[in-house]
Amino acid sequence: MDIGPGLLETVYEVILAELLRKSGLEAERQVPIPIEYQGLKFDEGFRADIVVERKVIIELKSIEKASRSHKKQVLTHLKLTGMKLGFLLNFGEELMKDGIYRIVNGRLE
Repeated sequence: MDIGPGLLETVYEVILAELLRKSGLEAERQVPIPIEYQGLKFDEGFRADIVVERKVIIELKSIEKASRSHKKQVLTHLKLTGMKLGFLLNFGEELMKDGIYRIVNGRLE
């Protein structure tokens, strides 16, 4: 994306989802993530920013620096959905390469 850093997360979400679709991938925005426990289902408002091919979760931020809690958010989404791979993309970093974090279910780096 060539729109640069510092915009609101929703802008990046809309554009990235469309670019993924144009490349032939299924990309869903604002996918609800319920909490399920002992046969009960709770809808507590968790949402994945983008889910690609029902396999990969992408969480978008536009903040100065991503913290461990932002990575834990992605890990929580992965655990609740059973998906294995997620990415935290922070568009607030000066260089985009410094704002890309790969998160694997079962591991927080």
